[in-house]
Amino acid sequence: MNLLWDFDGTLFDTYPALVEGFVSLSKQDLDRAEVLRWLKKDSKTAFKHYGISEDLRGEYQRLYNMHSVNSQPFDHIEEVLASVDHNFIVTHREKESTLMLLKKFNLLKYFEEIVSVEEQGFIRKPHTASYEYVLKNNHIDLVVGDRDLDLIPARRLNIKTVAFQNPTITADFHVENYSDFISKVLNQL
Repeated sequence: MNLLWDFDGTLFDTYPALVEGFVSLSKQDLDRAEVLRWLKKDSKTAFKHYGISEDLRGEYQRLYNMHSVNSQPFDHIEEVLASVDHNFIVTHREKESTLMLLKKFNLLKYFEEIVSVEEQGFIRKPHTASYEYVLKNNHIDLVVGDRDLDLIPARRLNIKTVAFQNPTITADFHVENYSDFISKVLNQL
């Protein structure tokens, strides 16, 4: 069984860092719960909603990477990663910060490849190019993400999907906690 994962909000609880980075970027006292709702749609939509120029995306990445040094992996994620054959990541996060967090929690050993979408020249998700890149050399059985934009490319490529902590998006499976992942998802395939 081979799984392709999103990183932010799926493997690691980085939303507090993403929100703090966004609020810092805006230079306003924004309602953090509202910012989170917009970011869970996608950052492009959040930028547009708050009138922040896309030219500041690099600064946003720098800020949320700075805030994410204390981000934690979700409970029971290591059990899930260890229970499958191969794991891959496709993320909008910079590769360096992704590697730092995975190494910090001794999780890097579970991943065959990490694709950092923009750094590697791919169009942002929900475009399928980064997923197609992984599929060139690997079979993927399941894509796991917390936002619709993580699952849209999988659906377009006819790959089964798991929505993590987001019951409102279309997916083959929905889980709130990784303690249920093996029984509610993997054992059902």
